Amino acid sequence: MKTSVKNDKGVAGLTILLSLVTMLFVIGLLVTIFSLMGGEMRDATYTSTAVDIENETITGLAVAGDDFSVVDYQDVVCTDGVVWNMSDNTVILATGNYTIADCNIVGILASPFLTFDVGVNYTYTYGADNTATNVMNDTTVGISSVTDWFPIFVVIGAMVVLILLTVIIISSIRGSGLMGGATA
Repeated sequence: MKTSVKNDKGVAGLTILLSLVTMLFVIGLLVTIFSLMGGEMRDATYTSTAVDIENETITGLAVAGDDFSVVDYQDVVCTDGVVWNMSDNTVILATGNYTIADCNIVGILASPFLTFDVGVNYTYTYGADNTATNVMNDTTVGISSVTDWFPIFVVIGAMVVLILLTVIIISSIRGSGLMGGATA
């Protein structure tokens, strides 16, 4: 019967270092998974809200287009509304003078109303924050901040490996007989 002898010379602290690297990898993987899941859950919990806007002023109808004031809202969709000439509130512009898309109004090049100030009435729908959205946002931010601790884990792991190496070196020097048994 053969007995196996464990011979780990020259690998002092390697198992702890490998465990530390594996632990950091697993923590990073879990943080990534939970952050992605939290982001998807947050996006799924917005409350769809519709709002009517009346008398929004667009200064100078332009071919380059102008954004409505709500263009930066979460998942905003603007529906066509009524556009009129601000200098004469009774003149409603025909849809051949402008286009509205993605909460942006663009003047048509042949329109006689280019550079005129226009008023717009429209309806927009957007994803409003709610309690669930705020909780998921806070949770995702909290989970993703775990990676700020990685440098601390690395330094502590390196210190543990160095302490183990020092203890092993001292033990091997004592066991080798190089230190005399002299007393002071």
